[in-house]
Amino acid sequence: MGLVDSTRGQLLLGLLTLAGFFTVMAAGVALLVWAPLSSPSPAGAPRRAGRRGDLVSPARLWGYLRGLRPPTPVIRWLGRVARRPAKLMVLGFAGAIAMGWGLLMVPAATSAGREAGGVTALFTATSAVCVTGLTIEDTSTYWSGFGDAVIVGLIQIGGFGIMTFASLLGLLVARRLRMRLQLSAQAETRTMGVGEVRRVVLGVLRISVLVEALVAMLLTWRFADGYGEPWSRAAYLGLVHSVSAFNNAGFGWYPNNLMRFVGDPLICLPISAAVIIGGLGFPVLFELRRTLHKPRKWSLHTKITIGMTVILLSLGWVLITWAEWTNPATLGGLGFKEKLLAGFTTAVMPRTAGFNSVDLSQIHDTTMLINIILMFIGGGSASTAGGIKVTTFALLGFVILAEIRGEPSVHALGRRLPAAIQRQALTIALLSVGMVMAATLALLALTPFAGKDVLFEVTSAFATVGMTTGITAKVGTAGHLLLIALMFIGRLGPITAAAALAMRERTRRYELPEERTIVG
Repeated sequence: MGLVDSTRGQLLLGLLTLAGFFTVMAAGVALLVWAPLSSPSPAGAPRRAGRRGDLVSPARLWGYLRGLRPPTPVIRWLGRVARRPAKLMVLGFAGAIAMGWGLLMVPAATSAGREAGGVTALFTATSAVCVTGLTIEDTSTYWSGFGDAVIVGLIQIGGFGIMTFASLLGLLVARRLRMRLQLSAQAETRTMGVGEVRRVVLGVLRISVLVEALVAMLLTWRFADGYGEPWSRAAYLGLVHSVSAFNNAGFGWYPNNLMRFVGDPLICLPISAAVIIGGLGFPVLFELRRTLHKPRKWSLHTKITIGMTVILLSLGWVLITWAEWTNPATLGGLGFKEKLLAGFTTAVMPRTAGFNSVDLSQIHDTTMLINIILMFIGGGSASTAGGIKVTTFALLGFVILAEIRGEPSVHALGRRLPAAIQRQALTIALLSVGMVMAATLALLALTPFAGKDVLFEVTSAFATVGMTTGITAKVGTAGHLLLIALMFIGRLGPITAAAALAMRERTRRYELPEERTIVG
């Protein structure tokens, strides 16, 4: 049996192919869009003759590659795009999806050796890059080792952030970052200062590798020791589930996701921990690393994120466990400890992770509504999670509280919130509600499914969760294309997508006369 015929050979080939495609794409962006990394010689200045040993030096190779440019109109268009980080993010994610789509269309990507359907490949690539987890075909059986490697690579690219990857490439190749590249990475990681991008990007890499490696080792040991998997197979399962969990993707490599492990804390708890850590957001993780034992020094963003995470997890755990305690199709047949574990796992996953240890098609309507609310809220800003984000939800609560009290300004935990932040939170929330409602109406018109199942599916796609009641594969081509659009918009965020698709940014240079309307 040849190397490519084996599972490990297919995994290696898939990862190498994906890495090659992405490196070429990111290098092309760096070479064609951003300003030179070193100032060119003044016009007319004589060039120093290179020594013989300089013929293949990195500097001369870099200069030669930068000389390979497309026509001027293309350069100008790329330059305009590069000046708007939001647009560059949209193009970056779209490019990653297109790359994954093409790779998953290769016959070697499926276990049957046949070319996957165009919609199936596009849906899977979008779900992976947007770290959602919704699938048309069963991931554990439909895709080959090559296809699995492509999916895992796309999950890592999507979760880490396409612009963060480009920044890393710039660090590795050029040892320095230009301002435009830094601004692009800033838009993706939501950092506060442009000068901190280098530290943030490297910190993101360290945290990702550390968490994924630790969880992968724990899962590998458990799969091998507790379930008799060969060590090579256990390592593979540990790695893919770790990457999927930390990036809040929710792709499972078992036919019933995590349902067979519903009572196993050594499987459910490490995966839940990775989901929670990935859903906090990289800025919060950086701050906790410095001031973990000094909560008084935490920023307002960290306080709100940590507080809302604890509140939502606790409420979700209690309410879901209570609602499903006697349901024979979910928690009813489990022991006391297993019920608590399954309730906790089910409460963690709506934070846009998408794993499930119980059959979601059998949950009560109360539990389904709780899950929809948790999915819509999502996780922390600048995290691998989706939704409107916990900070947005909390800010709206502070605004409502200030309005009820009749206060002229909005205060939160001893700080005053700027009006611009309030408008941004309101815009994100209303755009998200409108998008979910419109997509729900459209999918209801396209499919025969009940409204609660359709709303659950739409919210799961928009919030990039990946949880489903089992209707994903049955919504038809039009429904699949609708869900693809929802996953793409949900991953980038309504406000980012709107800014990226706008023809231009305007600054109002005057104000009109003020007049009040009747409210309520």
